[in-house]
Amino acid sequence: MAAGATIHTFAVHLADVDRGVYEELALRVAQHPSETAAFMLTRVLAYCLEFEEGIAFSEGVAATDEPAVLVRDLTGRITAWIEVGAPDAARLHTGSKLAERTLVYTHRDPAKLLPQWAGKRIHRAEAITLHSFDPGFIDAAVSALERRNELTVSVTERQLYLELNGTTSTSTIHHHPLASG
Repeated sequence: MAAGATIHTFAVHLADVDRGVYEELALRVAQHPSETAAFMLTRVLAYCLEFEEGIAFSEGVAATDEPAVLVRDLTGRITAWIEVGAPDAARLHTGSKLAERTLVYTHRDPAKLLPQWAGKRIHRAEAITLHSFDPGFIDAAVSALERRNELTVSVTERQLYLELNGTTSTSTIHHHPLASG
């Protein structure tokens, strides 16, 4: 954990009907001093939306050789490389070579991100998906963020219902292929 990091706790009630995942999670998340609240909350949502056995946060923005969130199998091999924000093509290339699944969750405008990766050398780019939310969704949720948080995440038919400390919001989870096959 970085010196000066702010610790946020999340009591998460997760109901992902689309994947059949129902969990109660207690998360401690270190927000690096250079990490925005929007990036940190997107990282938490990526963790929840991809939750499975072996999932973990890395060092966040301080991690240079790991994604924001990753999934390891029982042997320690990385099976899912989950980036947050706007990673460069080299990170996606590395992640796609190391993991079975590589994906990105962003709080930014996908129309501005996708062209940054077009034509770049990215291993299995056609298998990588960028996930985004409706404009303003993350910013609205960030306004309810505290150090101790009650978070309910419900997903049904690619619709995300979020309640954060009593503030509710909803968004479609948008899927954008990184490259056309």
